[in-house]
Amino acid sequence: MEILAYGVQADERPLLEQAFAGRHGLRCLDVFLNRDTAPLAAGYPAVSSSVNAELDAETLAVLAAGGTKLIAQRSTGFNNIDLDAAADLGLTVARVSHYSPYSVAEHAWALALAVNRRLTRAANRSREFDFRLDGLLGRDIHGMTVGVIGTGKIGECFARIAAGFGTELLGWDIAQNPACLDLGMTYTELPELLTRADLVSLHVPLLPATHHLIDGAALARMKDDAILVNSSRGGLVDSAALVETLRAGRLSGVGLDVYEEETGVFFTDRSIQGITDDTLARLITFPQVLVTSHQAYFTRTAVGQIIDATARNIDDFAAGRRSENTLVPAAPQA
Repeated sequence: MEILAYGVQADERPLLEQAFAGRHGLRCLDVFLNRDTAPLAAGYPAVSSSVNAELDAETLAVLAAGGTKLIAQRSTGFNNIDLDAAADLGLTVARVSHYSPYSVAEHAWALALAVNRRLTRAANRSREFDFRLDGLLGRDIHGMTVGVIGTGKIGECFARIAAGFGTELLGWDIAQNPACLDLGMTYTELPELLTRADLVSLHVPLLPATHHLIDGAALARMKDDAILVNSSRGGLVDSAALVETLRAGRLSGVGLDVYEEETGVFFTDRSIQGITDDTLARLITFPQVLVTSHQAYFTRTAVGQIIDATARNIDDFAAGRRSENTLVPAAPQA
């Protein structure tokens, strides 16, 4: 089967080519899949999309008209895909249901540690041979109260690392994770977690119920010197409210690997033309904020697992099989 892969990163390409060698024909593009680039897939029975693809009804219609039958997304999240439209068009949609949770949990802690110890500011100063300590005062993680919002596989890994630092663990989720309870985590209601935690990390999926979970009211409940980390989905945080919170001099650190309007910006080079998103530009200017470009998953281990799962999804489609990764057609109701 001939596959057209969109949004392929330079470090990802050799891993993709190796995984598909001898199994399927593969053409890689660095452009993202959207309504403007969808015509490039004409004649390809399968496309592989990245997390920043815009798979709305119009884009899906173009793909279907060009003969595409399968969309194999190289990510766990799929809120960027109109699944109802895909079903109506007779498209099969698959994703990667899981990959190394350590990759995201470790990056979340990298963000937390970096903003707590002012590492970006310190590194920038050192490059200019300024070795003063002014403005670099951090806090011990040991003894902090850490709030983990979402205690699935990634949240559990984050909590295990937090336990290693010697923290008090608070959790919030629709169901309690026995492994987190074994770590000493206390589950609370979200308002209590936000009020008590010195560090809050988000690990829930983006759903209608979790959109802007951290809004102005939630931010107001947090301690003035709290640290907020989001390595899950940008839409969990109301970015405009976060800017206003920071403008008021609140929160000692914010680490963001995702942003609610990141599509078309993250994974691209905007160093020459700049960006037109005033909210993102303002966030980046705050000295206690560190923004990375949706790279938490980007380890050799995790990317390898994502690519292997994507190749298996295509194998399954070619053989007429369905798996836990198949989103459309939906599983029959019991």
